[in-house]
Amino acid sequence: MNDGSSPPARRPLVSISIPVLNEAGNIEALYARLVALGERMADRCDLEFVFTDNHSDDRTWPMLEQLAAADPRVRAMRFSRNFGFQSSILANYLHARGDAVMQIDADLQDPPEMLEQFFELWQQGHHVVYGIRRKRPEGWLLNLIRKCGYWVIDKVSEHPIPRDVGDFRLIDRAVVEAIAKSRPANPYLRGMIAGLGFNQTGIVYDRDARTVGESKFNVTRLVRLGLTAVFNHSTVPLRMASFVGIVILLFSLVAAAYYVVLRFLQPDLPRGFVSIQVLILFGIGLNAFLLGIIGEYILRIYRILRSDPIAIVERTLNMRRDDLKL
Repeated sequence: MNDGSSPPARRPLVSISIPVLNEAGNIEALYARLVALGERMADRCDLEFVFTDNHSDDRTWPMLEQLAAADPRVRAMRFSRNFGFQSSILANYLHARGDAVMQIDADLQDPPEMLEQFFELWQQGHHVVYGIRRKRPEGWLLNLIRKCGYWVIDKVSEHPIPRDVGDFRLIDRAVVEAIAKSRPANPYLRGMIAGLGFNQTGIVYDRDARTVGESKFNVTRLVRLGLTAVFNHSTVPLRMASFVGIVILLFSLVAAAYYVVLRFLQPDLPRGFVSIQVLILFGIGLNAFLLGIIGEYILRIYRILRSDPIAIVERTLNMRRDDLKL
């Protein structure tokens, strides 16, 4: 209680980060729920809504312009092209002004109303609060691929990465500042945030079905994201390359000794044309596989040295271009 001798405590500001790409059908419903959420939590915190538009070709940006003109809490950046979902999240984190930042998708599959639960745990001292998907309205094949992917990423990563956890989370300003110091060329933020440490916890929830539009994540993009997770947060593939090379070398020595002994025991043994061809093809394939693994790491080193911007901003709403941090 304020006795008049000291100014009232400032309400914390929570930034809600929302990447968008062709989400015109969801913008109105999303904004209505965000406004209602802000009214319900007005006694506990203030909100701002930070959008990154990955160069949508529908009415997404004009709709954001209308919202930003009427509501100064709406802040937005439009990229010059599609720089990817993870880069959108990172750009939002770098430009959010809040004491905490909550990441949600524009398709409303992750309910923004869970901010109340996230906020309570954050107030209790947790630096990262993430949603754990108990079930998701997808086909069995896509669900199977996701579960297998989460399991593999967790097993090979140098630090534990929570399973069945996406980008639906709330992070403290201290975590945002730690992320800003790294700024990887090809980010995988789930793994990065998990590896930062801090006090982290999760809340189990059921993901809603998308009602408008189509998901931007097909099997190809999921596989690509999974590979980014593995190569960004694990040295296991490099060590596996060395291990496989040693195993194949030993196998080749044993096979060579076997054929030498067999040649002495059976002098009339025909020359093994098929065996030679199989071994040559196997060796070529193995070398290509191992070089591919090494190449993935070299590619990431190259991107870091090249120092490309996270994204190129074409237009902004309720932001000063001088304050851009990309």
